[in-house]
Amino acid sequence: MNSDIKFYNEQQPEIEKDICDLLASIINNELIEAESKIWHAHPVWFLKGNPTVGYSKQKNGIRLMFWSGADFDEENLNVKGKKFKDASIFFNKSTDVNSVDLTRWLKKSRAIQWDYKNIIKRKGKLERLN
Repeated sequence: MNSDIKFYNEQQPEIEKDICDLLASIINNELIEAESKIWHAHPVWFLKGNPTVGYSKQKNGIRLMFWSGADFDEENLNVKGKKFKDASIFFNKSTDVNSVDLTRWLKKSRAIQWDYKNIIKRKGKLERLN
Protein backbone atom coordinates (compact mmCIF):
# COMPACT_ATOMS: atom_id res chain seq x y z
CA MET A 1 0.00 0.00 0.00
CA ASN A 2 1.16 3.52 -0.74
CA SER A 3 2.75 4.86 2.47
CA ASP A 4 0.80 8.15 2.33
CA ILE A 5 -2.48 6.24 1.99
CA LYS A 6 -1.47 3.95 4.83
CA PHE A 7 -0.80 7.03 6.98
CA TYR A 8 -4.17 8.54 5.97
CA ASN A 9 -5.95 5.33 7.00
CA GLU A 10 -4.07 5.15 10.30
CA GLN A 11 -5.26 8.65 11.22
CA GLN A 12 -8.90 7.56 11.11
CA PRO A 13 -10.85 6.31 14.14
CA GLU A 14 -10.88 2.48 14.36
CA ILE A 15 -14.18 1.84 12.53
CA GLU A 16 -13.29 4.20 9.67
CA LYS A 17 -9.72 2.83 9.56
CA ASP A 18 -11.09 -0.69 9.06
CA ILE A 19 -13.25 0.53 6.17
CA CYS A 20 -10.36 2.46 4.59
CA ASP A 21 -7.94 -0.47 4.93
CA LEU A 22 -10.46 -2.83 3.34
CA LEU A 23 -11.19 -0.44 0.47
CA ALA A 24 -7.49 0.17 -0.19
CA SER A 25 -6.75 -3.56 -0.15
CA ILE A 26 -9.50 -4.42 -2.65
CA ILE A 27 -8.67 -1.46 -4.91
CA ASN A 28 -4.95 -2.29 -4.89
CA ASN A 29 -5.64 -5.95 -5.67
CA GLU A 30 -7.94 -5.14 -8.60
CA LEU A 31 -6.30 -2.03 -10.09
CA ILE A 32 -2.75 -3.32 -9.91
CA GLU A 33 -1.64 -1.02 -12.73
CA ALA A 34 -3.01 2.12 -11.04
CA GLU A 35 -0.93 4.85 -9.46
CA SER A 36 -2.19 5.77 -5.99
CA LYS A 37 -1.55 8.85 -3.91
CA ILE A 38 -3.12 11.41 -1.62
CA TRP A 39 -4.82 13.93 -3.90
CA HIS A 40 -6.89 16.84 -2.59
CA ALA A 41 -6.34 15.41 0.92
CA HIS A 42 -7.69 11.91 0.31
CA PRO A 43 -6.62 8.60 -1.30
CA VAL A 44 -7.12 8.40 -5.07
CA TRP A 45 -6.15 5.82 -7.69
CA PHE A 46 -5.29 6.93 -11.22
CA LEU A 47 -5.26 5.00 -14.49
CA LYS A 48 -2.90 6.60 -16.99
CA GLY A 49 -3.03 9.84 -15.02
CA ASN A 50 -6.83 9.94 -14.92
CA PRO A 51 -8.48 9.91 -11.45
CA THR A 52 -10.59 6.78 -11.24
CA VAL A 53 -11.56 5.89 -7.67
CA GLY A 54 -10.97 7.31 -4.23
CA TYR A 55 -12.40 7.57 -0.76
CA SER A 56 -12.75 10.21 1.91
CA LYS A 57 -14.13 10.63 5.40
CA GLN A 58 -17.28 12.71 5.38
CA LYS A 59 -20.15 13.44 7.75
CA ASN A 60 -22.22 10.51 6.36
CA GLY A 61 -19.35 8.01 6.63
CA ILE A 62 -16.54 6.89 4.34
CA ARG A 63 -17.44 7.95 0.82
CA LEU A 64 -16.18 5.73 -1.99
CA MET A 65 -16.30 7.70 -5.23
CA PHE A 66 -15.82 6.65 -8.83
CA TRP A 67 -15.08 9.62 -11.09
CA SER A 68 -16.98 8.02 -14.00
CA GLY A 69 -19.38 5.97 -11.86
CA ALA A 70 -22.59 7.62 -13.07
CA ASP A 71 -22.24 5.59 -16.25
CA PHE A 72 -21.66 2.24 -14.50
CA ASP A 73 -25.42 1.59 -14.29
CA GLU A 74 -25.07 0.39 -10.69
CA GLU A 75 -27.99 0.87 -8.32
CA ASN A 76 -25.84 1.05 -5.18
CA LEU A 77 -23.66 3.86 -6.54
CA ASN A 78 -26.60 6.14 -5.84
CA VAL A 79 -24.96 9.40 -4.78
CA LYS A 80 -24.58 11.07 -8.17
CA GLY A 81 -22.54 14.17 -8.87
CA LYS A 82 -24.44 17.23 -9.98
CA LYS A 83 -21.82 18.66 -12.32
CA PHE A 84 -19.75 15.71 -13.56
CA LYS A 85 -20.01 11.93 -14.11
CA ASP A 86 -19.13 10.78 -10.59
CA ALA A 87 -21.09 8.39 -8.40
CA SER A 88 -20.54 7.34 -4.79
CA ILE A 89 -21.59 5.11 -1.95
CA PHE A 90 -21.16 5.64 1.80
CA PHE A 91 -19.96 3.02 4.29
CA ASN A 92 -20.32 3.17 8.07
CA LYS A 93 -18.70 -0.16 8.96
CA SER A 94 -16.42 -2.56 7.13
CA THR A 95 -19.17 -5.18 6.84
CA ASP A 96 -21.10 -2.69 4.65
CA VAL A 97 -18.46 -3.19 1.94
CA ASN A 98 -19.55 -5.84 -0.55
CA SER A 99 -16.29 -7.03 -2.12
CA VAL A 100 -18.09 -8.63 -5.09
CA ASP A 101 -19.82 -5.33 -5.93
CA LEU A 102 -16.64 -3.34 -5.39
CA THR A 103 -14.60 -5.64 -7.63
CA ARG A 104 -17.27 -5.34 -10.37
CA TRP A 105 -17.24 -1.53 -10.06
CA LEU A 106 -13.44 -1.49 -10.28
CA LYS A 107 -13.57 -3.56 -13.48
CA LYS A 108 -16.08 -1.07 -14.88
CA SER A 109 -13.79 1.80 -13.84
CA ARG A 110 -11.24 0.52 -16.36
CA ALA A 111 -13.76 0.19 -19.17
CA ILE A 112 -15.81 3.34 -18.57
CA GLN A 113 -13.77 6.51 -18.17
CA TRP A 114 -14.28 10.18 -18.73
CA ASP A 115 -11.17 12.32 -19.26
CA TYR A 116 -10.79 14.23 -16.00
CA LYS A 117 -7.05 14.47 -16.57
CA ASN A 118 -7.57 17.11 -19.27
CA ILE A 119 -10.69 18.82 -17.93
CA ILE A 120 -8.89 22.12 -17.27
CA LYS A 121 -7.35 22.16 -20.75
CA ARG A 122 -10.85 21.57 -22.18
CA LYS A 123 -12.34 24.35 -20.02
CA GLY A 124 -14.55 22.03 -17.96
CA LYS A 125 -15.76 19.88 -20.86
CA LEU A 126 -15.55 16.12 -20.28
CA GLU A 127 -14.86 13.69 -23.09
CA ARG A 128 -15.38 9.93 -22.94
CA LEU A 129 -12.14 7.94 -23.15
CA ASN A 130 -13.52 4.50 -23.91
